[in-house]
Amino acid sequence: MRKLYALLLGLFLAVQAAPAHAADNGSWSVYPAASQIAARPYFYLSVDPGQSIDDKVVVTNKTAEPLTFRLYAADAYNTARDGGFAVRTAAEKQRGVGAWAKPAKSRVTVPAHGKVTVPFTLTVPEGAEPGDHPGALVALDERIDKGDGAVALGVQRAVAARIYLRVGGPTLPAITVEDVRVSHHQPLVPGLGDSGATISYTLRNTGNVTLNPKVELRATGLFGRTLLSRELARIPGELLPGQRVRLTEPWRGSPQLDWGDVKLTASAQDTRESASASFFALPWLVAVVLGAGAAAGTVLFIRARRARTPVV
Repeated sequence: MRKLYALLLGLFLAVQAAPAHAADNGSWSVYPAASQIAARPYFYLSVDPGQSIDDKVVVTNKTAEPLTFRLYAADAYNTARDGGFAVRTAAEKQRGVGAWAKPAKSRVTVPAHGKVTVPFTLTVPEGAEPGDHPGALVALDERIDKGDGAVALGVQRAVAARIYLRVGGPTLPAITVEDVRVSHHQPLVPGLGDSGATISYTLRNTGNVTLNPKVELRATGLFGRTLLSRELARIPGELLPGQRVRLTEPWRGSPQLDWGDVKLTASAQDTRESASASFFALPWLVAVVLGAGAAAGTVLFIRARRARTPVV
């Protein structure tokens, strides 16, 4: 299990850290072969169902010794942690680009300080759903790096060149905000200590195209007073079709005593959706006092009622 986790982490970092024209980890890079027009940072492909397209990927070795890689196609997804762009491992089930793209070689040896260009064919099956199908071509070093730490942990490193595939047909951008929750962090004594809250929500792409979402947060208190209004920065740069991400947003200095609503509005392209949740902020000491008062009042009420009840 530890080995698998390390591999997933390596794939995620390599894809995320891609510079302008190549995914690169310092030892090797993977990128699209230059077109007749210019170099390409990623593969941008458009194919109709039942059709095929040919292209080429370049693997460059930056080290002083030959390197051998397993070359395979993989589907992309958003990580649950922060919505980052990541790709499936070779052992996982592939349903889109990972199943449709076939490199001419499944393993390739790249000489020291050299590069190898590998053709591949991407065939979209009949009946494939229209819209965006993101993925990548992955160059995996299958050697296991055990590291120098006290605990042996096998690590396999990989670098992936992104593929942005659009299958011909109707496109529908759609986004939703779901399951909004507010949790408060209150001082024990009102006014003595800082208060805060954590707003959590799920951002979901329910359409069939990749979205670059924006999320606006607005909190109102009693009588409609605006407590907070801002555009959030901690959201995925790309929300892939069918993906959902659970996100949190800190609210520093939230009210210690108030009652209101938190509203999140997500927008992307021509779609805009909102969801909200109510909150009730109450310091711990006040809550304890009120609870104790309510309990004492209940006891006194029961005793008074029993005293007025005649004994038969």
